[in-house]
Amino acid sequence: MATRPLVGLIVPPAEGAVPEEGPRLYPDIEFRARGLGLERLTPAGYDAVIDRVSELARTLAAEGARAVALMGTSLSFYRGAAFNERLIATMREATGLPATTMSTGVVEGLRAVGARRVAVGTAYIDEVNRRLAAFLADHGFEVLALEGLGIDVVGGPRTVPPEALLDLGQRVLRHAPGAEAILLSCGGLRTLDVTVPLEQACGVPVVSSTPAAFWAAVRLVGHTGRAPGYGRLLAMDRPPLSPVPTARYSELQPG
Repeated sequence: MATRPLVGLIVPPAEGAVPEEGPRLYPDIEFRARGLGLERLTPAGYDAVIDRVSELARTLAAEGARAVALMGTSLSFYRGAAFNERLIATMREATGLPATTMSTGVVEGLRAVGARRVAVGTAYIDEVNRRLAAFLADHGFEVLALEGLGIDVVGGPRTVPPEALLDLGQRVLRHAPGAEAILLSCGGLRTLDVTVPLEQACGVPVVSSTPAAFWAAVRLVGHTGRAPGYGRLLAMDRPPLSPVPTARYSELQPG
C-alpha cells in the first residue's frame, strides 16, 4: 500500500492537535501538527509566538513532512501581506519544502471562486478586523461589510455554535449588497458543516479559514484539493500547485 504524503501543520494551540477538518476532508493525506503556544488572539499574542515558526517547520520537515502550512489566519495576516509572504519564504528556507499559510489559502480560495467583493464575518476583536481588512485590500479585494464576534482567547472560537455562524454569515451579506462571496475568518471557527447551508441560504460561495488552508496545503503535495460535499470551493477539481523547487531538508543539514 502506498504511503500517504505527510503535510506538516504549525497550529496556534500549544497542544499541537491536528484540526479535525483535515482528516475529514482528505483521508488520503497524513497530517501532523506542532503547536506554537498562542494564548491570545491579539497582536501582542501573535508577537509572542511568531518567531517559533521556522523552528517548528524544521521539526516537521525532520519528521518527514513533504509540505508545511502555518495554520491560524490572523497569525499570518496581522502584519500585512508582505509579512505573510516572508513567513512562507522563511518556512521554505528553513525546510527546503513548499509552504503556505492559512491567509494564503483564504486569498487563493476567494480567487478560485471568482470573488473580488466580499462580506466578511470573523471571530476577532476590532483591531484584528482592521488588519484583516487591510490585508484583503492589499490583495485586491473590496470588503463591503465586516463583523467580528469579539473573541480574543484561543479556544474561544471553537465554542461558537453552527447557528451563530449561519446568522453571522447571513448578517454580513445583508450589509453587503453586491458581495460575490462570504468569508468566515478564523481557524478556530468550526465552519465545515456550515458552508453548504450558508451557500444555499445566501446564493454566493462561502470561503472559510480552515477548509481553505487544508485545500491549499494538500495541493502542495499533488492533490487537486477536491472534497465534494463541503461547498463550492472544495467541489472544484483544480490542478495541484507547482511547488517552488527547493532542496530536500536533509540536504540543508551540516555534516
